[in-house]
Amino acid sequence: MKRRRLHQSFAAFAALLLAGSSPARAQQGPYDEMADARQQIQQALAVSARDLRPLLLVFGANWCGDCKVLDMAFIEGRVATLMNQRFRVVKINVGRFDRNTDIAERYGVPLKKGIPAVALVSAAGQTVYTTQAGELADARNMGEQGIHDFFAKLAAPARY
Repeated sequence: MKRRRLHQSFAAFAALLLAGSSPARAQQGPYDEMADARQQIQQALAVSARDLRPLLLVFGANWCGDCKVLDMAFIEGRVATLMNQRFRVVKINVGRFDRNTDIAERYGVPLKKGIPAVALVSAAGQTVYTTQAGELADARNMGEQGIHDFFAKLAAPARY
């Protein structure tokens, strides 16, 4: 009997986690759902002005598989090395296209074309490039080489 209750309690807890009802669940994934994106951008721009590295704003959501793939590429391998050397990255949660959409608009990023989407912002705060046609929305099929090649083009000093 005691074992059965323990099993039922565990099953209920697991169901709660899978349903996303846990506060801890909101923090899982590459995009901080509680972050103040405007403040993060301001802080990153201040640092970018000092180290002259451009800012890469990455718009995405934790439910988005392609966003997760892109984020993993930012953490491991050749793409991670490129990101760390050439960009200051700020990840911006767009929720279900109901969060921070005004920021995407401000930088000229058409979220309806797909996420993840990016804006490259110079250290002086000028938008230099934005994805316009969902260029990264198929990150799962781009592979590490495709993702690397995309960002290597953005990293060219002539861009900023």
